[in-house]
Amino acid sequence: MAANKIPRHEMPCQDSKARAHNFEEVALGYTKEMAVEEAQRCLQCKKPLCRTGCPVEVLIPDFIKQIAEENFEEASKVLKIKNSLPAICGRVCPQESQCESKCILGIKGEPVAIGRLERFAADYGMKSKKAEMEKTEPSGKRVAIIGAGPAGLACAGDLAKAGHAVTIFEALHVAGGVLMYGIPQFRLPKDIVQTEIDTLKQMGVEILTNQVVGKVTSVDELMANGYDAVFIGTGAGLPYFMNIPGENLNGVYSANEFLTRTNLMKGYKFPDYATPVKVGKNVAVLGAGNVAMDSARTALRLGAENVYIIYRRSRDEMPARKEELEHAEEEGIQFRLLTNPVSIEGDERGWVKSLTCLRYELGEPDASGRRAPVPIAGSEFEIEMDTVVVAIGQGPNPLVTTSTPGLELNKRGNIVADPETLMTSKSGVFAGGDIVTGAATVILAMGAGKKAAAGIDAYLKTK
Repeated sequence: MAANKIPRHEMPCQDSKARAHNFEEVALGYTKEMAVEEAQRCLQCKKPLCRTGCPVEVLIPDFIKQIAEENFEEASKVLKIKNSLPAICGRVCPQESQCESKCILGIKGEPVAIGRLERFAADYGMKSKKAEMEKTEPSGKRVAIIGAGPAGLACAGDLAKAGHAVTIFEALHVAGGVLMYGIPQFRLPKDIVQTEIDTLKQMGVEILTNQVVGKVTSVDELMANGYDAVFIGTGAGLPYFMNIPGENLNGVYSANEFLTRTNLMKGYKFPDYATPVKVGKNVAVLGAGNVAMDSARTALRLGAENVYIIYRRSRDEMPARKEELEHAEEEGIQFRLLTNPVSIEGDERGWVKSLTCLRYELGEPDASGRRAPVPIAGSEFEIEMDTVVVAIGQGPNPLVTTSTPGLELNKRGNIVADPETLMTSKSGVFAGGDIVTGAATVILAMGAGKKAAAGIDAYLKTK
């Protein structure tokens, strides 16, 4: 059958009613037969535009060709040439707006399911354990990486491939950053993340946890103690709030705290793990990005009866991935759109009891074409609520930046780095990911880590 005649395979998933009450992975992955058929849809373009949409430059047609020919281990090896964390990317990358958006098949039909095939090949390689990366001849150079999130891990993988000795300094007690504390278990199982991290360790990457750079050591001390270069990949870990009355009440969480307690500290296994996460019957999540969807779906699994996404624009403007929106809706998350909270009300004991909101309408489009939300006068109403999770974004944690003299920052507190090499204003110090761009996606942070690794490699060879 011609490639364009084979229908695109949907991802098999857990039943929505069952999964709303467990933390097991929602997407189940392709079978071998599904993966081969999906891979056979690929046209194997001579100039593969899909690759131009991939921030880490995965050899997309090459690994798909191997799947189509049932060479699954080889497919995994091809993936690993450019991507140190493919099993993670296959699960959480927004492929629909990246590689798949460039697929020629998508012009008149459905693009090849590149992300699902990436997950299949990566998982196969992980199980077979025959697709591990080889160690390289040591260069004699040492690099310190601050932060074991997506940017730091991707940077470490490429530097290790180049033969450099890499040490990652991680503030928390487990490596992985947002992959461990932010994205829930049902979307990204932690054993998958740990296996990818273990692969980096096998390549010689050293990971030191409980190392709060800015407190136990500094960037300048690392450079003085024999590191030839430093990469800062500390992400965006400082939560934003709305600055409305009542945000200091008990029962109000930042999404950061709520997800960290649940994921990294295994609050969903309380009392087996000593991390309680209190959710009542009614939970409001403020925001409509992927983090908001993760928070809402987590609250549901923790026992909430009603979970609301509160968002001041319409569904068309929601920044979350289409797949995440659909999964949330299937599970029973309720959307209160064109609605914005103005205050959080508390009871006499200081706990959340309700949310006061205003109704909105969309006004005229601004210069960017986006319609601004306009409050409707006199439309205030109250919703009974026990828990409020604020998921409206996060900014740079200032710990490393304020303890590093001579590091140029922009007005938002993000590090300024050369767009090509990612070198900062300090020679030998590089930075990338959310600490430079502001909060973005896992794959963009990984792309920055890879770009920084190339910049560091060139610097170490020429300095």
